[in-house]
Amino acid sequence: MIFVVILITSLGVLFFMRDSTFVYKQGVSAEYDKAALIALKVYKDRAKEIDLENGSCLTNDLIPNWVADIVHNPRQPVDNLPENQCPAYLEGRAKHFVELDQKGNIIRVQ
Repeated sequence: MIFVVILITSLGVLFFMRDSTFVYKQGVSAEYDKAALIALKVYKDRAKEIDLENGSCLTNDLIPNWVADIVHNPRQPVDNLPENQCPAYLEGRAKHFVELDQKGNIIRVQ
């Protein structure tokens, strides 16, 4: 019986919290804030050089262990194609990412 209660509670928490890890809140983490700030700068510097329509990788070297990627808002299937994602993240060389939309708005920091 205890196992069932724990299982139901865990599933409920996962269901209600499933999107909360994707919400960026400034000031919660200095590392996330630094990554977001640098991603905005890189976006301003590189926006005219890259394909924003397909959601290309903005940079594989944002800061150590981080990449920055362009995505649609709302997210579209093209954003999930490997050719439109950062190779460093796909290959496991980076564990975190900042996603910005085509206008340079931060969508997700994870």
